[in-house]
Amino acid sequence: MGHLIIWSSLPIFLIMSGILINNGFERTTFITFLIVLFIIGSFASLEVSIDQEYLRLKFGYGIYRRKFKLTDISSAKIVKNHWYYGWGIRYWIWRPMWIYNVSGFDAIEIQTKDGKRHRIGTDEPEKLEDTLKNQLKK
Repeated sequence: MGHLIIWSSLPIFLIMSGILINNGFERTTFITFLIVLFIIGSFASLEVSIDQEYLRLKFGYGIYRRKFKLTDISSAKIVKNHWYYGWGIRYWIWRPMWIYNVSGFDAIEIQTKDGKRHRIGTDEPEKLEDTLKNQLKK
């Protein structure tokens, strides 16, 4: 669970609530409020799973999903993200890679056979690395 994203969203929620109350629950404002809550909720957690064929990522209730074919992954290693890499989904241009993270700094960096790198945040980097490396050996 991305407690950082939830707690950092609290000021947005309070501001939006204040606007909603001041505008007397105007329909457009209310719909905007619901959309913002829906988007924030979709990035409150990151589920990582591995099956026989894919490494799968799912943010929140599944608005954003990503999968990597295991046969396309050339390596996996435990890394620490810097605080300035941020959270959420982002492309880091200075060291070209995609970052998928909801909280913390622990991650697994996978490199695909075409040379692209992806960092996937996790609370259990050792377990994810072991599972991924075992699947890659097959």
